[in-house]
Amino acid sequence: MLPFGSRRRQEKSPACPAAESHEMTQRKPNAAHSVRTRGPADLGRAQQQRAQDTRSAILDAALAEFASRHFDAASIRSIADRIGLQHPLITYHFRTKEILWCAVAEYVFERVRRERDANLFALDSASAVERVRSAYRALFRFTVKYPEFHRFMLQEALSYSPRLQWIADVILKPLIDWLLPQIRAAQDEQALPKVEPIIFHYMLVSLTSTLSGFGPEMEVTSRLSPSDPALVEACWRTVEQLVFPALPASDAPVCG
Repeated sequence: MLPFGSRRRQEKSPACPAAESHEMTQRKPNAAHSVRTRGPADLGRAQQQRAQDTRSAILDAALAEFASRHFDAASIRSIADRIGLQHPLITYHFRTKEILWCAVAEYVFERVRRERDANLFALDSASAVERVRSAYRALFRFTVKYPEFHRFMLQEALSYSPRLQWIADVILKPLIDWLLPQIRAAQDEQALPKVEPIIFHYMLVSLTSTLSGFGPEMEVTSRLSPSDPALVEACWRTVEQLVFPALPASDAPVCG
């Protein structure tokens, strides 16, 4: 059973169980380092870096595992096998599968946020519709680079679960709370269709995840590769033409 509690009363806790795992991960190397205070400082830093590299490798492998299987079918042992680690090393960093799943969610969404912020950095004085386009362009870029992200979300969104409630409350809500006012402002500018903003959002999520969601099927039916830069560029240009016709096409390549 997940450590999220009952459906509404306890699930809304702002703290992810993975945060506990993160603190444990940070404390253990530090404690070990304190024993070696007489050793070279760079040795401690190198060990901390190896621990962080191991943690990132585990999260990447876990993302692939949860994306290809439902949470219930995924296993810590399979995740360990993906990267050639011993099973206990993963539970050293993440005590349970539930904690690991939460850590994966936070890990990938932090990367999505960084991608979005990098795209928005130079748009402080831009119109609302330009900010909206930039945000979905960032999402598109990310799903092309990491197709497992969309599949990870799809696996969990198939039915209600405490994990889905947690990710909605803790991770999705802050992102959507920023995005929906931008969509409304763009609609007020007559630059986007007048539809409920949350519906517009999920329509754009579907469009921007076309390559990551249908990539394997596309390769079988048409022999087109979803990672082909030319196809990626063409897909985004089509999104721009369909959804943002009032804006000139962006100059920067999507795969750049």
